[in-house]
Amino acid sequence: MSVKFIGYIGFNNGSETEAAVRSRVLDTDYVNAAAKAQEKGGFDRVLIPFGSNSPESQIVAAHAAAITTKLGFLVAHRPGFTQPTVAARQLATLDQLSGGRVAVHIITGGADEEMARDGDTKTVKAERYARTDEYLSILRQEWTAATPFDHQGKYYDIRQAYSAIKPDNLPVFFGGSSEEAIDVAGRHADVYALWGETLEAVQDTVRAVRKSAARYGRNPGFSLSLRPVIGDTEEAAWKRAAEIEEQVRENRTAAGLPISGHRPPNVGALRLLETASANRRDTRLWTGVAALTGAAGNSTGLVGTPEQVADAMLDYYDIGIDHFLIRGFDPLGDSILYGRELLPVVRRKVAQRAASGLALAG
Repeated sequence: MSVKFIGYIGFNNGSETEAAVRSRVLDTDYVNAAAKAQEKGGFDRVLIPFGSNSPESQIVAAHAAAITTKLGFLVAHRPGFTQPTVAARQLATLDQLSGGRVAVHIITGGADEEMARDGDTKTVKAERYARTDEYLSILRQEWTAATPFDHQGKYYDIRQAYSAIKPDNLPVFFGGSSEEAIDVAGRHADVYALWGETLEAVQDTVRAVRKSAARYGRNPGFSLSLRPVIGDTEEAAWKRAAEIEEQVRENRTAAGLPISGHRPPNVGALRLLETASANRRDTRLWTGVAALTGAAGNSTGLVGTPEQVADAMLDYYDIGIDHFLIRGFDPLGDSILYGRELLPVVRRKVAQRAASGLALAG
């Protein structure tokens, strides 16, 4: 089993450790530098995030694709705000213009207040997953149908839809931890995306998604999101992790944001916050920032030297993780560091496993 690395291009070089006020919401110089650095560093793709108040992910991906030649793009996309037939043509067009370098990460929905900012004020989470299921069925049909087709469902009524432009190969990434999400993942996900939890929790989820996918004759890959903190020594790496944690605490306190008593808006964040009840899990899983932020997204890390962190990543690889989405708290600087110090070590260890014929435990 090969291993793929997914980096990250936000819209500026900010993170939880940066001051709340930033000079530019969209920093073109940062986007350019991040795309080129991660292509040079050997990342397979980079995630372009989606938010109800952030720059538009597909347009940023199109710009970054135009200034790179090999780097792939994982474009975050939220169903429900664009007709699926339109989204299918937009993504297929981007795929063709980039030379087949696009994948889409389906984000079904965030907290109710975020959904409301884009006009979705009436659906509940179970309905959103049902809508996503229907949306993805139409999306794939638009990508593959050789003749016009009709669709009549609960959320969409489409007549004689047909796209003249098709993607060459456009994988669908999908995340979500609820029962509804696992069912949709089994039906549609080419790659199922998880946040960084304990080995036991990740293995349980991998098994659940595989069981769901087997009902549809499918066998998805799995992506794990992490925030690695590496140092020349283990002591130096943990020292940096403690400094990051303290900076996040100071920034949130100064901004009037809570550092405890969080109420996560979804099952995945709740699971991650439960993981963060202890600062360290397994051998290297660090949860300090997840605890402070209420497990808001990708917020757990692996801490140690590059060799130690690579070994911890291989523990996840052995239970079925074949993609790692990694980003740092200094987004540009850490991406360069990962490309130089971490990715080659993980790839070397994966190659050694393949050469020795070690079987997966998952």
